[in-house]
Amino acid sequence: MAPRLNLISPDFTRLWIGQAVSSVGDMVFSTTLMLWVATVLAKDESWAPAAVSGVLVAGGTAVLVVGPIAGVFVDRWDKRRTMLGTEVLRGGLVALLAVVSFLPADALPAGVWLALVYGTVLLLHAAARFFAPARFTIIADLVTGDADRARAAGITQATSQTALIIGPPLAAPLFFTLGVQWAMLFNALSYLVSYVAISSVRVAPAEKAPVDGSGKGKAAGHRSGVLREFVAGLRFFGRSRFLVALLVFAVIGQLGVGALNTLNIFFTTENLGMSAKLFGYVGMAIGVGGIVGALCAGRVVQWIGARRTTWVSLLVSGALLVAYSRQTGFVGGIILLVLFTIPLTVLNTAMAPLLLSAASAEYRGRVVAVFQPMTQLAAMVAAALSGWLAGTLLRDFDGSVAGLRFGPIDTIIAVAGLCILLSGLYARGALPDPETAEDGGPAGGPAGDEGAVEPTGPAGKTASQAAAVRSPAPPRRGSTE
Repeated sequence: MAPRLNLISPDFTRLWIGQAVSSVGDMVFSTTLMLWVATVLAKDESWAPAAVSGVLVAGGTAVLVVGPIAGVFVDRWDKRRTMLGTEVLRGGLVALLAVVSFLPADALPAGVWLALVYGTVLLLHAAARFFAPARFTIIADLVTGDADRARAAGITQATSQTALIIGPPLAAPLFFTLGVQWAMLFNALSYLVSYVAISSVRVAPAEKAPVDGSGKGKAAGHRSGVLREFVAGLRFFGRSRFLVALLVFAVIGQLGVGALNTLNIFFTTENLGMSAKLFGYVGMAIGVGGIVGALCAGRVVQWIGARRTTWVSLLVSGALLVAYSRQTGFVGGIILLVLFTIPLTVLNTAMAPLLLSAASAEYRGRVVAVFQPMTQLAAMVAAALSGWLAGTLLRDFDGSVAGLRFGPIDTIIAVAGLCILLSGLYARGALPDPETAEDGGPAGGPAGDEGAVEPTGPAGKTASQAAAVRSPAPPRRGSTE
């Protein structure tokens, strides 16, 4: 048996190294953008929450517009070359923004700076729409078997959450002492490291079997059109009641998490009384919870099963987010953030093997391309709506219920927690048991296709790629979440 330090296989280990470095770069970059917009570009402005939400909306727009079609091309193209090309493009974009940011802040109007930030984020996320499904497919090729895929999902989740511990606390001192430029240059360098790591991965060439609208393979050189292949992917997804159910509760849950992602910087500084210079420790707390959740996920699924893991995780995390919204102290808030992230990460880690198995090789890019735009649209709506409510309609809101006082930010976050609770209630009734699933469930695979997962398999008790409901964190590179 190979030692655990090998991380499943040498190629997966090299892919993981690239992810580890780039994830830290992402966290530094994302946290820096939030701080830059909130404390410099929109400082003391009533529209500051909306300006911060614009960062998330820009990324969500790219996912929504580019994501669906990107899956078709990823299914056609060489996956490794696709990943390498996107790293070159994204590294260049970040480096270009870093160069421009050396200008004094007053050299350009705030609107121009925000346009540059939003434009860069939009292009970065557009490129990531090709990177994420390509990486997803490569992992499916490198790692076989439910047990190893569950391990791979756990390693990926734990690495991303470790980056949350390292990145944000590193970003805040860099930003306040050296300026925004150095955090951007750091992220550009992380793309270079990721490129080198990916270039060392060797993946056996896959047989090309494009699919037409009828779902039948077609020989190379007789490819159907992009639109026809995209529609074929939608039909494949729509035939699976299981995948459709996953998507519905994922969208509901994402409405809640998206609001927290947008407003957390304001909640921690206004409601918890924390200095903006300590904001990085919020990400650190989320990272700690994520690591604990990733390490516990396998045991939790074995203990209570996949279906219960899904809806219980959503119910618990929703209740904890409501409790978080009532906090007024830094210590209590940090503790609840850690606890809130644990069940979300358990859910995310447990869901990955099923989506890998449910989507046959020729459809993997398109399956991811259905999940990502829809969940990202929910996050984008939540970001825009919560930013708008906090800055306009609820700006001066001050109410009380049963002696509990409510302000604008904590009220929105409490409603976000209720959205996640609603998602858990829906999941409890909608997801089939492995023993009774007739189609699209863990036992049957989507529409009876070849991606079936045996209900008694070691990790075949999970639901979907965990991208559906994310932990509260800035946008991550190359994530299938």
